[in-house]
Amino acid sequence: MIEVENLTKSYGEVAAVKGISFTARPGQVTGFLGPNGAGKTTTMRILTGFMPPTSGKAMVAGFDVFNQSLDVRKRVGYLPENVPLYRDMTALGYLTYIGEIRGVRKVKARAQEVLERVGLGSRANSHIRALSKGMRQRVGLAQALLHNPPVLILDEPTIGLDPIQVLELRDLVAELGKDHTVLFSTHILSEAEQVCDSVVIINQGEIIAQGSPTELRSSLLERGSRVLVRVDGPAAAALPIIQQVASVGHAESGSEGIVVTPAQPDVDPRPHIARALIQNNLNLQELRPLAVNLEEIFLELTRRRQAAEVVEAPVTETTEDQS
Repeated sequence: MIEVENLTKSYGEVAAVKGISFTARPGQVTGFLGPNGAGKTTTMRILTGFMPPTSGKAMVAGFDVFNQSLDVRKRVGYLPENVPLYRDMTALGYLTYIGEIRGVRKVKARAQEVLERVGLGSRANSHIRALSKGMRQRVGLAQALLHNPPVLILDEPTIGLDPIQVLELRDLVAELGKDHTVLFSTHILSEAEQVCDSVVIINQGEIIAQGSPTELRSSLLERGSRVLVRVDGPAAAALPIIQQVASVGHAESGSEGIVVTPAQPDVDPRPHIARALIQNNLNLQELRPLAVNLEEIFLELTRRRQAAEVVEAPVTETTEDQS
């Protein structure tokens, strides 16, 4: 299990991670999602004992990452974004070498075992330089599994892979999640939808949402997400009516229909839109939320964060001017 509480990491005056808290449970794949530069890799390096936090607390497999760093490292398998491999070694030779450093018993048999598990049993004696990008990623994953750790931390494991390799690696990660606590970092939100049991969404060093994909959808819908409206007839007739609805912040015609953004994040405009259209004798064909996957959820949440910052900025400036 991974438990993070008020974790902060600063580089001088720049805060890369800003007081985040989350839990990754055993037997699950927890997605750690966010755009490039959100703080994902920094957090993972702290959890693997690579660097200390500035403040806060993190426990991995029951051990503190700061005070018990060596105990944490023994229980973590880490696949960094750029896998450090010795390309002149064979896959089996590399894993045997890493296993000897880690003190793995019957190391050669164990190395062959994990190569079989990641689908490289037949390439055990191939030099790493001769392997494809996807196969090298699998060798990196094999080294993370070599000492049979209870916790796996995988940083962007599908970067640079072709579509078939991505699908194969996703299936492997999902399978590993049954026996390990897996923290899976990615900025590709659609792949997390298919792999992860729960997700933590981070942006600009702060967690903006967490829960299962289903819970995040439900939460967003309750708080009012963008909706799609389709009527029986030209959208141009319905658009001005929808724009006059008080709970509608913005409405515009799109390829599928009229896309509506609520005036406030905690208000669902759908009942008001339906009532206005019926009162104007327009037949409603479709009225549904647009936030149906993690990508839409992330975009919606980041839009709200940006909108809140825009609203707050003038208030701060006015207060300073008055003082």
